[in-house]
Amino acid sequence: MTSLHLLSPQEQTDCATRVILSDLHTLTHRGLVVDAPPGAGKSTLVVQAAGTLAQAGAPCIVMAQTNSQVDHLVRRLTDEHPGLKIGRFASAEHVLAADLQEHPGIRTGTRVQDLEKSSHVIVGTAMKWATVTGRSWPWAVIDETYQMRSDVLLRTAHLFDQILFVGDPGQLNPFSTADFPYSKGLPHDPLNSAATVLLDNNPDLPVHSLPVSWRLPPAAVPLISDAFYPSTPFRAGTGEADRTLGFSATGMGTPVDEVVETAARTGWALLELPARVTHRVDVEALHAVLAVAERLLIRGAVTTCEKAPDGHVLEPRDIAIGTAHRIQTHQIRALLAREYPELRGVTIDTANRLQGDEFRITIVLHPLSGRGDASAFHLEAGRLCVLTSRHRHACIVVARAGIPELLDAHPANDPVHLGVTSKAPEGWEAHQAVLAHLARHTVHAPAPAGPRRG
Repeated sequence: MTSLHLLSPQEQTDCATRVILSDLHTLTHRGLVVDAPPGAGKSTLVVQAAGTLAQAGAPCIVMAQTNSQVDHLVRRLTDEHPGLKIGRFASAEHVLAADLQEHPGIRTGTRVQDLEKSSHVIVGTAMKWATVTGRSWPWAVIDETYQMRSDVLLRTAHLFDQILFVGDPGQLNPFSTADFPYSKGLPHDPLNSAATVLLDNNPDLPVHSLPVSWRLPPAAVPLISDAFYPSTPFRAGTGEADRTLGFSATGMGTPVDEVVETAARTGWALLELPARVTHRVDVEALHAVLAVAERLLIRGAVTTCEKAPDGHVLEPRDIAIGTAHRIQTHQIRALLAREYPELRGVTIDTANRLQGDEFRITIVLHPLSGRGDASAFHLEAGRLCVLTSRHRHACIVVARAGIPELLDAHPANDPVHLGVTSKAPEGWEAHQAVLAHLARHTVHAPAPAGPRRG
C-alpha cells in the first residue's frame, strides 16, 4: 500500500488496469469483479478488456444497461480499436445514431446469429442479451453491474464461460416500478443489484478496484470517498491547482452571489433556505436552483482544467440540475422554459438518469429538503452519492434548513424484511457526513427565494 501511494495517479491507474487485464487470462473463477468510484474510467476498462479478450478468436460479448450506454461503448470501441469489427446487437425498435449507422466497422443486427461470424466484439443491452437462448461464448464484459437487476443476470450468465463485472458500488440500486415484498431477503431477490447477489452467493470471487477518480476534483474526493466508499477508498487524479472556477463579472452581494463564490473557492456550497415542511414541489426551492444556474452564466463563469488549461467559458450544457423526483424535474423544466430561457441547454434530471454523466458544475436539490419524514427512498446513500459526484469543478446544494434535526429524529416507517440488511443507517451516516461538510460552506438565504425578477 505504501509503495502504491508513491505512484502518481496515472501510474496507479495503469498498474491497477494491468493487473486486472492480466488476471483475465489466468482466471480460474467464473467471474471477476471490478469496483470503481465515479469517473474512475469504467468505460475505458471495459473497452480495453473487450479489445484484449476479442483476440482469442471468438467474439467478446459486452453488455450495458441502457441503449445510450451501449452506443457510447460502441463509439469508444471503434475509436480505440479501429481494427476490430463491432456488432451492435439491438432490438428492431432501436434507431441507431447516424454516425454509428455510417461507420464501416459497425454492423447492426437484431439476431446474434447474424453478427457473431463477422464481429470481434458484440455489444447490446443486458435485456436484449436476456432474449438469447441455446448459444454460448467464452467471455462477456458487463458494464454498470450495480445498475443491473439480479434476475437479468440469472437470465444471461449461463451464456458465458467467464464474465468480467465492472461497476460503481456507490450507485443507486436498479430502478423498478414493481415491488415484490415476498422475495425480500431471498438469496436471489430479483430486484437486488446483480453485483450484490453475485457477491453474496460467490464470496470467493476475486474483487479488484480502480483507485483514482479522474472526474472529481481534489476538494470533492475526501468527502465522497469517506461517505460513500469506506471499503474502497480512492484519490483524485488531478492536483489542487489543476482546476479553477472564476468569474468575469463581479456580483451584487446577494446570497446567490455568495454561494457561487463559495463554490468557486472551495468546490462546495450550500444555499440554505428557511426551514419549512413543504410539498414535494417546493416552488421557492426550484426558483433558487434556477437562480444559481442563472448567476453562474450571468457572471461569466470560467473554468480551467487539464482539458482546457487556457480557460472555458461556462455554457448551459456544462451545468446539471439534479433532483430526487421526476415531478421536481418536470417543474424545473417548465419554470426554465417560461422564465429562464437563457438557461436552455442545462441538463435537468433525476439521480437515476444522471448516473454515469459528467458536468463542470452540478446544482443539487437535496432529497430531504422540506420533508417532514426521512423514508428509505430519501435516505438512500446511492441517490445522494450520484447527485454529489457528477461534477468536475463544483457542486452546489440547495436545501431548506432543518435536515440535520430531521435526521436526528427521523421516523422510520418502512417495512422490515427478514434477511435484508437495513440501508437506513448507511444512508443516515452518509447524509450526516455530507451535511457536516456542507456546514462549513453554507450561505443562508434570509428570505424565501422567489421568482428571479420579483
